[in-house]
Order: sequence, then structure tokens, then C-alpha cells
Amino acid sequence: MIEVRNLSKSFGDALILDDVSLQVESAESVVIIGRSGGGKSVLLKHIIGLLTPDSGEVLIDRENIVGLDERQLLRVRHKFGMLFQSAALFDSMTVAENVGFALLREGCPPDKIKAKVARALEVVELPGTENKKPSELSGGMRKRVGLARAIVYEPEIVLYDEPTTGLDPVVSDSIDQLILRVRDRLKVTTVVVTHDMRSARRLGHRILMLHNKKIYITGTPDEIFSSQDPVVYKFVNGISDAKDTLNV
Repeated sequence: MIEVRNLSKSFGDALILDDVSLQVESAESVVIIGRSGGGKSVLLKHIIGLLTPDSGEVLIDRENIVGLDERQLLRVRHKFGMLFQSAALFDSMTVAENVGFALLREGCPPDKIKAKVARALEVVELPGTENKKPSELSGGMRKRVGLARAIVYEPEIVLYDEPTTGLDPVVSDSIDQLILRVRDRLKVTTVVVTHDMRSARRLGHRILMLHNKKIYITGTPDEIFSSQDPVVYKFVNGISDAKDTLNV
């Protein structure tokens, strides 16, 4: 279970998150939406312990990770897999080397790495690609390799930062279906940050909207997409205010 309590974060004079609280149950799928620059990715990085809040708590399975040293955080991070927006693959490495990189650094035996990498690639529907380089793969395939690397540990929690950015609608749909497959097959807790409203509707048991540095609303996809609240309605339907147009 993930619990964020009264979390606030500033960078210099810029307040990014203001007294944010949320909870994600075990095996639940939660989607976080909101304006660009609104703090979604910053919140995600707090959940995995990559950032430290100015105030507040982040509890993973009831353990507050704020204030833990790097060794203690490493233990907690073994519960996580994370797919970054760019997939963050090493161009000089093969698919197998990318997926098994962290296992190799930890001294995992080569035969065990090979088996784990093969299983992860099978889950993301890329068997037999071990010897390919990222440059030989399409954008969607690179995302799949990034996801294979995220799940090679068999984590309890998987975080996704804009998993369909830069992909066409057909490939985006395939990535969404893959996220659902990983969630259901591995029984993982899933947190997705996305601007893609189709993905948000498909992937979330619940949707949280960040607005003005706070959690503005939470609800089921049906509740969010049928909301008549003007802030929510305009966002999910892609309607800009006149002031937004002037500020572009």
C-alpha cells in the first residue's frame, strides 16, 4: 500500500506540491492527471524516494521512507519498478543487457539473469529480442523493453511516467493493454501519470487530478469523465480558457 500524507515540495521559491495526501491500495490501479508542470512527476518521484519532501510523509507498506538513508531506500525500492517517459535505455547495450542491468550490478548469477530477462520479455510480448539494440526497435518496442526492465525484479508496485507520450494511437493502445496485462498477471499496484485521457479512462480504478498544487478531485473514471465541475470538465475534454490561449 502507498500512502502520502500532507506532502509539500518547493524548488527555490516555486511551490510545486502543497499539502498533498493520497492512498493507493494493494493491487489497485490509480491514474494521476493534471496540467503540464503541475507536479505529477514530482509526486511520482517522492513515492519512489527519488525526491525528499519539504514536509509530510510517504509510507510504503506502512513504513515512512522520508528520512531513510540510501541503503534503507534501496531495500524499499526493490518493491518498485518504474517506466520513465523516455524508457531511458542504454543505446550501447543489447535488450538483454538493458533489462538485466540492475541484476548484473547486484551480482546475480548469469544463468539466473538470463532466465529472469527472458521471462520479463515474454510478459511484455518481446520474446527473442535479447540481442537487438535499442536503435533497432520502434518507439513502442523501446517502451516495452523499459517495462521489462521495470518488472524484472517482480516488483509489488509499478510506476509509469507518461507511458504513451510520443506514440501514435494504435501503439498507445497496445501499451495500455500491456500495462493492464502486467497489472493483472503480476498482481502489482499500479500508478500511472498521463496526459492521455483515453489511457486514463482505460487504466484507472481511480483517477486523481492535481490542480493548483493539490489533489483537486478523486473518483472512478466514470465519475471524473461525467463531472460537471468546470475545472475537471475543461481538462478532460481538452478545452482551454481564453487566458490559457493568451499564455501559450
